[in-house]
Amino acid sequence: MPDQATPDAGSGKGLLDRIGLPKPLVLGYIGVLLFMVGDGVESGFIAPYMADHGAGTDVKAGYVITVYGIAVMLASWFSGALSQVWGPRKVMWVGLAIWAVFDALYLLFALGSENYLMMLILYGIRGFGYPLFAFGFLVWITGSAPKARLGTAVGWFYFAFTGGLPTLGSLWSSFTIPALGEMGTLWTALGLILIGGAIALVGAHNRAGGERLAPPEVTTKESLYNSVSIVWTHPRVLVGCLVRVINTAPEFGMLVYLPRIFSDDVGFGTDKWLQLLAIIYGTNIFFNLIFGAVSDKIGWRTTIATFGALGCAISVTVLYFVPTWLGPDYYWVAVLAGMLYGATLAGFVPISALIPNMAPENKGGSMALLNLGAGGATFVGPAIASLFLPLVGAGGVTIVFLALYLVAMVLTFFLKMPEEQDAKGASGTGEGSEDGGPDKSKAGSAPAPA
Repeated sequence: MPDQATPDAGSGKGLLDRIGLPKPLVLGYIGVLLFMVGDGVESGFIAPYMADHGAGTDVKAGYVITVYGIAVMLASWFSGALSQVWGPRKVMWVGLAIWAVFDALYLLFALGSENYLMMLILYGIRGFGYPLFAFGFLVWITGSAPKARLGTAVGWFYFAFTGGLPTLGSLWSSFTIPALGEMGTLWTALGLILIGGAIALVGAHNRAGGERLAPPEVTTKESLYNSVSIVWTHPRVLVGCLVRVINTAPEFGMLVYLPRIFSDDVGFGTDKWLQLLAIIYGTNIFFNLIFGAVSDKIGWRTTIATFGALGCAISVTVLYFVPTWLGPDYYWVAVLAGMLYGATLAGFVPISALIPNMAPENKGGSMALLNLGAGGATFVGPAIASLFLPLVGAGGVTIVFLALYLVAMVLTFFLKMPEEQDAKGASGTGEGSEDGGPDKSKAGSAPAPA
């Protein structure tokens, strides 16, 4: 846990230090932002576009995205385990190469020929790319950022991550589609990916933390095993993985059915829908910073449970039902509802600081499982939407997402630090325990709220 008995981390330091942005990795953050802009270009229209160009229906397009999500889930797990033995930098290079090669093949031989089988294969394999790149960098951050500012450093990562996917990516496509069309827009995404990858990997080339993190005797097989064994050695980390899945599963699930509903059924049109998507996650990126810093003050778990899980349970419901009830003349209400969802979604940011510190002797395994949860969301969300949409409709799927967020709120209270469990075992009451975030008891002040 961060120790606040030390002097103010911002005193006598430059601007980057005061705002919690690790100076050695600044170019890495910028590169990740551009990379994720490229990855997010398609997010607001790819499902209906595939449906109209080879998939046939929105549900079959949802299956393609589900296959993609499975690849993302596996790659997210690999990113943590492989970063330990290969080093985050090499893992990022592999992710960049996979994304670039298989995106070009997907555009040429799947969308270009409207071949559904090739969509499933090539788009699916491309799913291994962005998690290796982005979450490899997240491992780099958690292994090198000062512990007392880790929540803020992670907040900056999600500022860059969500700033691209889908915020600026959707905004980019809202301008390029009228000029270049959907296919031309998808080709511009490849250029953004290559530029962002070059900035991140060349710019942070000699920075500490990018090389092998595990001891020399640890093999790749052992690192992968450690990422699995943590499930039974630290079962609360598995709970954290489930919370991480629920965190963004509705976000990816809604991208299966909201584009068509908001553009056509509600009547906003494609341009306004894409701009709404950019507003939602534009709000999110700034609240990523806010809640990252807030969590370092009031506690990581408290922030996740209240602002994140409970907040999203409310906002995801408002985001769907209010605009569909009011219709196209109340676009500004949809904007406000979207901003609420984007803000509360950021309440989950501290989980990337909390989970590794729940198993400090196996941070690599913790990050692998956490990243598995992040990737799992890209599979679980579209899978729920694809399976339940024909049965209960879009409103019913939204209710399922509401219920999931309430489950996440309950699960969050099981995410306890080792100090909390030891204190509870010693006293039988748990008094003096912490909520993650700042270790205020060491500074002579009261524990953070639980």
